[in-house]
Amino acid sequence: MKNLIRICLVVILLLLLSISLQAQTHFAKLEKNRNIQAKDLVHQLNDTRDTLILKSTRKINYLYTINKSYGREYDLYINSNSYKLPLNKLSKGKHVMVAVQSPKRIVFVVHVYGEDQQTAQGLGLSEKSDITKPVALANVEDDNH
Repeated sequence: MKNLIRICLVVILLLLLSISLQAQTHFAKLEKNRNIQAKDLVHQLNDTRDTLILKSTRKINYLYTINKSYGREYDLYINSNSYKLPLNKLSKGKHVMVAVQSPKRIVFVVHVYGEDQQTAQGLGLSEKSDITKPVALANVEDDNH
């Protein structure tokens, strides 16, 4: 009976411990276009979720993104059947991606979360970055104050 109680306590303790440990959140999330006309374009994230992979049997002419403030953040002529976009080039937030395969435009959404707080703390960085400014930039900012 005592062994059963000990086993139950150990199991409960392990469950509570595993719940309290949080894994690193993903860098980004992809909302795919499920339209049947968009099936020619394979759009997916890589295993680490920090790169968007585009593949198609037809040529991808152009790719652009529209960020949450309705500004174009990324414009690129691709003219290839495949392309890999590193998502660290995009700001955090929601991005509407448009891949142009003339005459079609295939629209999908990428949410960029970026580096989470736990990862930054694990690297020894505070919420505001501890990275030092270049001397020239620091001097310019001092002159403005």
